[in-house]
Amino acid sequence: MDIQTLLVMLLIGAIAGWLAGQIVSGSGFGLLGNVVVGIVGAFLAGLILPRIGLSIGGGILAAIIHATIGAVILLVLIRLVKRV
Repeated sequence: MDIQTLLVMLLIGAIAGWLAGQIVSGSGFGLLGNVVVGIVGAFLAGLILPRIGLSIGGGILAAIIHATIGAVILLVLIRLVKRV
């Protein structure tokens, strides 16, 4: 993995984490936390979405949408665990 790939992944994670924080209001973790949630969410979405037959496509916009869906799922799960 080169530095350019890492920077793009962090940028997509930051955007996806911020979007997920806006969608699931009250569950933001700050900038660094949102980046982590976005990256982990992208990983989760990469595992879950193909198994249920949801294909978004390719490109940066599709990667942001993909990561945002995963980050929203992750934030909802974190919110459910925090309640219990």
